[in-house]
Amino acid sequence: MKVIFLKDVKGKGRKGELKEVADGYARNYLLPKGLAVIANKGNLKTLHEQKRREEAKKRAERLEAEQLAEKLKNITLIIQTDKVGKDGRLFGSVTPKQISQELKKQYQIEVDRKKIQLPEPIRTLGAMKISLKLHNEVTGSLVVVVQENAKQ
Repeated sequence: MKVIFLKDVKGKGRKGELKEVADGYARNYLLPKGLAVIANKGNLKTLHEQKRREEAKKRAERLEAEQLAEKLKNITLIIQTDKVGKDGRLFGSVTPKQISQELKKQYQIEVDRKKIQLPEPIRTLGAMKISLKLHNEVTGSLVVVVQENAKQ
C-alpha cells in the first residue's frame, strides 16, 4: 500500500515522503496512529502544495537573511564598557547577548544571540570583526568596537 508519511517514523520514512509499505502495517499501525495517510489523488495534491509552500517559505527566509547580512556588513557597533584594567583588558567580557542587545538598541536590528559566532568572548578593548550565521547558507559579518566609557 502506498502511503504519505505525516510524521517521521524511525526506520520506515520521513515526514512528507511517499513510500510503499505492507498493507497490514499501514492499516493497523500507521493510519490509526495518524502517522501516515493513503496516497490517493487528493492527498498527493495536498502533499505537493505543502512542499511548494515550504520551498517558498525557505526562499523568503534566505532572502531575508541575505538582506540582513548586507545591512550588517556596513555597520560598526560600538559597545561602551566601564570596567577596564591595565593594558586594555576588560573585567568580564562582551558576550553575544550584549552584542545582540546593542544591535537592537543602536540600530533596531534584531539578531538572535545564538546566531552570533564568537570563538571566545571579547576581553579586550578595540575593534573585532565577528561572524553571524543568519541562515544555513548565509553568513554575515559585523565590526564590533569595544571602548572604555568616558564617564569616569
